[in-house]
Amino acid sequence: MKFFSLLSLILVITLSSCSTVRVASDYDKQTNFNGYKSYAFFKPGIDKAEISDLDKKRILRAIESDMTAKGFTKSENPDVLVSIFTKTKENVNIYQNNFGFGYGWGWNPWFWNNGFNTVSRTTEGTLYIDLIDASKNELIWQGMGTAALTEKVDKKQEKMNQIVSAILEKYPPEFK
Repeated sequence: MKFFSLLSLILVITLSSCSTVRVASDYDKQTNFNGYKSYAFFKPGIDKAEISDLDKKRILRAIESDMTAKGFTKSENPDVLVSIFTKTKENVNIYQNNFGFGYGWGWNPWFWNNGFNTVSRTTEGTLYIDLIDASKNELIWQGMGTAALTEKVDKKQEKMNQIVSAILEKYPPEFK
């Protein structure tokens, strides 16, 4: 029985580590997105993001890469300003394993015991990417992505790239 408990635990950990980015977006339906070709970062908004400067750099590098892939050019006189906002929360998951046998007192010497509990903690981050019309100073598009974050330094840029790419897949919005 302990083998099945261990197998269950490994499966849960594996599935949670392969979690994807949950994304959503919203936009101004009156906006013609075809006219936007250049961008710049909106420094006042980015400075307010409550994350480390290293993580900001990782996010901005990922945004630059995706915006370039979409045909945008970085400009001193941009059509669109890009800003970010972040939120984090810690998730605590308790997995209770009720499998196992034990020896006990009473008419039946074998009984089910409580097994063991496994507690896991993950930090979940939400990244908002705002696109602002530079001439009107109005928000025209917002994308949001939520995913489990990694603490491994060598995996952080890869994770940021994954989150940003998933968010910017929603831009430009598809009109229906």
